[in-house]
Amino acid sequence: MPLALLVQVPDVGRGQAWILTLILVVWAGLRLALIIVVGRPMLFDFFFWMFVYVFMGIAPTVQIRSGLISRTTQGIDESLELPTAALVCLGVACYEIGRLGAYGHERSKLTTGIRERGSAPVRVVTQVRTWPTLVLVGAGIVLSLYFISRVGAGSLFGSRDQAFAARSAAWTDPAVRSIMYAGAIYPLLVGIGALVQLRRRTTGPLSMAYRGLIVVGIALLLTVVNPVSSARYSLGTVLFALAVFAGALLTVARVRATLTAALVGLIFLFPLADAFRRPEVNLVRNGFFGEYEGNPDYDAFWQVANAFSYGLDGLIEPGRQALGSVLFWVPRGVWPDKPVDTGILLAQYRGYSFQNLSAPLWAEFLVNGGIGVLIVGFLLLGYSLRVMDSRLLPAFNAAGYWAIVGAIFPVYMTILLRGSLLQATGVVAVALACLLFVRQSGRPPGSDSLSGTKWPELQRSPASRTGSG
Repeated sequence: MPLALLVQVPDVGRGQAWILTLILVVWAGLRLALIIVVGRPMLFDFFFWMFVYVFMGIAPTVQIRSGLISRTTQGIDESLELPTAALVCLGVACYEIGRLGAYGHERSKLTTGIRERGSAPVRVVTQVRTWPTLVLVGAGIVLSLYFISRVGAGSLFGSRDQAFAARSAAWTDPAVRSIMYAGAIYPLLVGIGALVQLRRRTTGPLSMAYRGLIVVGIALLLTVVNPVSSARYSLGTVLFALAVFAGALLTVARVRATLTAALVGLIFLFPLADAFRRPEVNLVRNGFFGEYEGNPDYDAFWQVANAFSYGLDGLIEPGRQALGSVLFWVPRGVWPDKPVDTGILLAQYRGYSFQNLSAPLWAEFLVNGGIGVLIVGFLLLGYSLRVMDSRLLPAFNAAGYWAIVGAIFPVYMTILLRGSLLQATGVVAVALACLLFVRQSGRPPGSDSLSGTKWPELQRSPASRTGSG
């Protein structure tokens, strides 16, 4: 890919920042290839590197070399490009350090457990509860039917613009609209995942009843989230989760095939999925690398540049944007001075006429406190994602609660990485509430993690028999 990019996209001399972004393409490509070849479902790590590969690697490299940057972020000072590329690399390096720290902590806990008890602790996988699962599925069906009745089935299978207009007419407040849309999707999605886990532990008529509920739930879910009117990220999250629920990560071969399909889908199918945004279907594309030239979908790098410039102009209000994300649920009628999305904030700062822009995590950290917050933020991100990945491995093979987390959140993390956080946190809150509702309580903290797993037992599991790393 890097060689093809250099050959097919001539350098017009805009600047040298593409060298750093090309290094990111190489590094992220190696990390993705390693995860796929090893065949372990380290999903949070995989989707982080997939975002870096495309949005912080291929896209800015093509745009800088061609001189055709995103049409919605024109007028970027070329002197900002090299510092911006360095900041993106700094965030990635801090992510790697944080993840390495979490891995070392896990190994230390495992070694300590063996030394104190003579063997590694026995794995205990957190499960889901039956009645809360059934209640959640019922609530999800009701919420989905209510959403369909308010928006109209016809709007859901029109263009994306028509569907959004119908949602806006039904709920004028953006915060309420976001919560209602999330409520139509995630209670049902989490409920289906929990039903799948229950069905794996039961047999006979009860198993068949669960299967019927799953089929009904999937039909409703794919009505609300469909390829015609739904945002590509939401559709990708739902489709990937359903594939995982169906067993796409239960063997090494399936892990490799699923992750490869996800990567191919983002690179080749993601642009085509935009064909239904307008009433007139458009499937015309300008070649592989030409798809990135001037494309507003790949404005992430340039929004980091705008965030860096925002800080240089002394406009940072520490923590203000983060507070808006945490209090996303407060209507603007109650909080008139509520922060806008960081993407909108940066668009207003630059005087752009089109303001529905992304704000990748790098930009969010910079706007909330500058380079220091970026460093700390990515250290914590790397650490926490490694911890969560370590809990996925046992769960996928033991019908565990964390298997539902792993099916939904790694893909949705792409939306969080792209930003803005304010518009994405409502969905996270709804999904987390649903997950906590079905979670079986009373398990010891960290009992799902690799540090609490007997390695010989774990390595007999097909999805993780390739060892540690």
